[in-house]
Amino acid sequence: MKVLEKAPAKINLSLDVLGKRGDGYHEVRMIMTSIDLADRVECGDLPENQIEVRASVPYVPEDERNFAYQAAHHIKAKYGIRRGVEITITKNIPVAAGLAGGSTDAAATIRALNRLWKLGMSYQEMLAVAEQIGSDVAFCLKGGTALATGRGEQLEALPPLPPCWVVLVKPTVSVSTAQIYKDLDSRPIEHPDVDAMLHAIDAGDFESICRLLGNCLEPVTMRKVADIAKIKSHMKEIGAEGILMSGSGPTVFALTQHESRMQRLINGMRGYCSQVYAVRLCKPFPLV
Repeated sequence: MKVLEKAPAKINLSLDVLGKRGDGYHEVRMIMTSIDLADRVECGDLPENQIEVRASVPYVPEDERNFAYQAAHHIKAKYGIRRGVEITITKNIPVAAGLAGGSTDAAATIRALNRLWKLGMSYQEMLAVAEQIGSDVAFCLKGGTALATGRGEQLEALPPLPPCWVVLVKPTVSVSTAQIYKDLDSRPIEHPDVDAMLHAIDAGDFESICRLLGNCLEPVTMRKVADIAKIKSHMKEIGAEGILMSGSGPTVFALTQHESRMQRLINGMRGYCSQVYAVRLCKPFPLV
């Protein structure tokens, strides 16, 4: 038997870091939303009691470093599962791009194994597994639009954004999230206005949402990846209503409600980067 799950990427509309915690993580306050750029995660039974991961691209780890592998390991240990599983990940989300590709694959694995092994896990029980793996896995488990606090595992669901296009541009370089946070610790932080963004989302005010986009990691990554500033400048010239780097980067996204402007952004940015996508927003998974 095999079970297939969709694993959508996320973007950050507002990302603030409040400081370093005693456990080594950073205290964050961020607003994330799911987008319809997604990996496919398929989980199937193996006759041997082991975990095997197969990824469609060569630079994704297929051992215990992989978040999907870790998800299966935690579930097997927690529920005493003595069955093997093969996890096949078809990658569409760029790797090390600030889009939570590894985290969403882990979340999809949790949902898939709950079905494959008929565990009957509640949403809270799945969250307990997600929190052991990585900071974004808890959000990716359900998706939608949410405020994440703590180290990212404390979630408050928010209203959906007004309908719009999301155009993503991924420079050829990749960045280390751990290194970006380390560099952030040695510099003054430019804090975005998360509260104002919450009010704009609650009001469904697309213009204000675009104006209030903010990410305190963006200036740090920009110092390493000069293309980010160039991409943002070109997107602004084309007429994107809102522009921001997602997560620790280096992917930059633009929001627009106009299909014609989306097409201009796609055409204009393909001269800068080979990885350019136009997608819509995603609804949350119906987990209870």
